[in-house]
Amino acid sequence: MAKRGPVIDDVDAVRDAGALAHYDDPAYYDLAYDARKRDVAFYVGQAKRYGGPVLEYGVGNGRVALAVARAGFEVVGVDLSASMLGNLEQKLARKRTRVQTVLGDMRTVRLRRRFPLVIAPFNTVLHLYERPDIEAFLARVREHLAPGGRFVFDFSVPVPADLALDPNRSFSAPSFRHPTSGQKVRYRERFEYHSLRQLLVIWMDMTPVRGGEGASVPLSHRQFFPREMEALLHYNGFSEIRFSADFSEREPGPETDSLVVSATVARASRPVARPRSRA
Repeated sequence: MAKRGPVIDDVDAVRDAGALAHYDDPAYYDLAYDARKRDVAFYVGQAKRYGGPVLEYGVGNGRVALAVARAGFEVVGVDLSASMLGNLEQKLARKRTRVQTVLGDMRTVRLRRRFPLVIAPFNTVLHLYERPDIEAFLARVREHLAPGGRFVFDFSVPVPADLALDPNRSFSAPSFRHPTSGQKVRYRERFEYHSLRQLLVIWMDMTPVRGGEGASVPLSHRQFFPREMEALLHYNGFSEIRFSADFSEREPGPETDSLVVSATVARASRPVARPRSRA
């Protein structure tokens, strides 16, 4: 068995590259997540429950936003990827839907309007790598939520066994034809977890079957544990924090994959004071 050890020399550089690299190819993104439908239906249901307009962080190329718009709701979508937003704009040119795109950082964008529903689907919050990042983001969410509005998001629950995988070991998946290059490629994944940073880097290796230069694309995800996320929300001015499992009404359990979180702004308009250390 290969000795488990770090593969990455510069964690910060790979983290930053992995924040956007996976989203540089919208056609591949569409292919990779075409079968992911349950969360789309869930967020459409949230719009029907809380009303619009809807603010979506991490709108990407519209996988969720277009469905919400088709259900009759105005959507304002924020994303940092020019590639994904450009692809969404192309889709919007062919469809009559009420989606407005905003290119910007979810930690800093200010829209000067409020929404009854703010959403951050499919691991968007896992791109908030440090505490100041998520606190800045939560401050923007508070600013944009209308009184009584809901903030709803989801993220993958960390699995300890997955975080302990040997980063030198790769896992293969079926070959497929890449939608951009047209080549048939072999696909393998590697996982490297940095415990002190709670950072998981997923390496997606694609090699042409008939030879040629392959590509290794990193995807960087901060790992948040459920009670950690609850505390971050509480101490950053949110209340009525609810967890559910896998886009259902079920309570989370050991088999939960995606943790769905719903919260509202606490009556106090500023973050809750943190307890003093007793050390």
